[in-house]
Amino acid sequence: MKLSIVILNWNSAAELRRCLRSLATCTVAPREIIVVDNGSLLDDSPVLLSELEAAGAIRCIRNERNLGVGPARNQALAVAQGEYILSIDSDTEVTPGCVERLVATMDAHPELGLCAARLHAPDGSLQFTCRRFPSLQSKLCRQLSLSLRDEVLRLDELRDWDHRAPRYVDYVIGACHCMRRNALDRVGFYDPNIFYGPEDVDLCLRMWKTGWKVLYEGRAVIIHHERRVTKRWSKLLSRATREHFRGLVHYFRKHRYLLRPPAYHLVQSDLLTEDLMPGKQECHA
Repeated sequence: MKLSIVILNWNSAAELRRCLRSLATCTVAPREIIVVDNGSLLDDSPVLLSELEAAGAIRCIRNERNLGVGPARNQALAVAQGEYILSIDSDTEVTPGCVERLVATMDAHPELGLCAARLHAPDGSLQFTCRRFPSLQSKLCRQLSLSLRDEVLRLDELRDWDHRAPRYVDYVIGACHCMRRNALDRVGFYDPNIFYGPEDVDLCLRMWKTGWKVLYEGRAVIIHHERRVTKRWSKLLSRATREHFRGLVHYFRKHRYLLRPPAYHLVQSDLLTEDLMPGKQECHA
C-alpha cells in the first residue's frame, strides 16, 4: 500500500467531517484512512465514526478514554500498512494536490524520514510551524516583554525566509507529519511517555539523530482550523498545561540538553533551489 492517512479525533466530529471531505480529492492510491478516537463523549463522534466505518470509508480505533496525542497516534502507526504515513489533525483541511506533493517529494528524496506541509489559518495567514529545537532559554524568553518575545519567535520559528519553498528544518509541529515507514521502523514511533506536548519535537530529533532528514515542504498547503480551548474547559486547560510541562521535562532529560540544542536547520540542501517536479501540481493557499 502506498499511503496510510492517520487522523486523531477527540470530540471533533464537525472538524473530522470537513477533513475527510477535503481528502476526497486525493489521488494517491492505494491508500487507507485510520481514525483513532480518543474517548469522545461530548459530540456525535461515536455515531459519525460508526457510519463511516460501516460504509468502508475508514478504519476506526476506539479508546475508552483520552490516552494522549502520541500514544493514540501510535495505535494507528502500529497497524498502518502504507509505505508512507500521513498523520494529520482532525482540524486540518487538505488542499487539492497537497498529499500528492508530499508523497512525490518523499519518493524523490529517499534521505527524508519526515516532511510536512505549509499550514495556513482559514484567513490565509501563515502559521509558523517549522522551527528550531527548543532550549530552556527560548521557552523562558517567550514569557518576557513583547519585543524580546518577538525576537525569540523570529529566530526560533524561522520567520525570515520564504515559506513557499522546501527547506530542511529542525522540526515541524505534529498537525501534519508525512513519515516514511522504513524510517519509523528504525527510529520508533511517538514517545509514549509524552501525553501532550513535545512528542513532535522528539520524533523529529530522533529522525535527525538516526540519519534521516526532516523537510518543510512549502509547496504543499493545508488549512489549519486550530481548535481553541475555551474558558469552559478551564480544568482541561490546567491538565493540558501540566502535561505539556511534564513532556518538556521528559524531553530535555531524554536528549540531555537545556541551553544548547542541536541545530540541524543549518543543513544546506539543493532542495532550496530545486525546480518544481515536472508533471506535479503546485499547491496554493
